[in-house]
Formats: sequence, C-alpha cells, structure tokens
Amino acid sequence: MTSDLDDFCRQELARLVGALSLYCGERLVAEELAQETLARVCRDWRKVRSLDSPEAWAQRVAINLANSFFRRRAAERRAKSRLASRAEIDTGTTAEAADAIAVRQAVAALPRRQRTALVLRYFADLTFAEVAELMDCPEATAKSLARRSLQRLRTESGLMELKGASDVV
Repeated sequence: MTSDLDDFCRQELARLVGALSLYCGERLVAEELAQETLARVCRDWRKVRSLDSPEAWAQRVAINLANSFFRRRAAERRAKSRLASRAEIDTGTTAEAADAIAVRQAVAALPRRQRTALVLRYFADLTFAEVAELMDCPEATAKSLARRSLQRLRTESGLMELKGASDVV
C-alpha cells in the first residue's frame, strides 16, 4: 500500500504543480497547494486508490483548494483596503521568460470557468469527461469552455499558439 501511495504522489506532484501554477499564477502558491493536495491524498488513500481516476480526484481537490485560497485572498484584500488608505500590496510573481508571463496573465484574465476548463484539459492532461465531472457540468459544456478559452487567448491576448504546460510553467 505504501509503495502505491509513494508512486502516485511522485507521479502526480509535477502535474499538480504545473496545473496549479498556471491556474494560480504563482509558483510558490502552487507548490503549497500541491503539497496540501497530496497530504489529503495520503489521508484518504484507501478511498482514493479505489476510484476510477485517482488523478482526477487529486486535480479536483487541488482546484478546490486553489479556489478557497482565492476566496481567502480576496477577503484579506478587502479587509486591508478598508484598514489602509494606500494601494493594494502587489502580489505578482516574477517569471523567467516574458512569454511565460504573458501566458500566465492571459490565463489569469479568463473567466473562472474557462480558466478551470483550460487548465484541467490542456495543462493537467485530463480528458474532457474528467474535466466535466470535476466541474460538475456536461462534457459538451467542458469542451465549449475549453475551446472558448483557447479562442479568447488567441484573439484577445495576442497569443497565437499554446504549446503545452511545460512551455509556460
């Protein structure tokens, strides 16, 4: 049992960090969320290993944790702005390449559901069926959201082509 869990965690860590980096826009936050996700995998391993797609379960947990992180961050920002008259603290990150920054900014500007579909399908390499299950929507909706997000990235952001997660994370 332990070796199965170890193997699963080793295989999923990079995929989780990559998908979460793109979804969150911050590598360090993504690493923390991936670690928390894997801690939950360990805690619930008996249940998780019997699922049809433990990887999809882990991605769902990761996205849920990221959404919770965003809600907490938004609440903190609102509280800080009420308490302080100065501008919000810049929480941006630095990236190694200008194109990686452009992709991250463009993805971050997408509506939440489009961003979720894009990241899960093209960067976490989940099938449309798995994306639909995680997003609790029909498969056709997941496909539509992912395609609209790609179209929006190509037209509105000036990005002509997305090559894959390894190129931007």
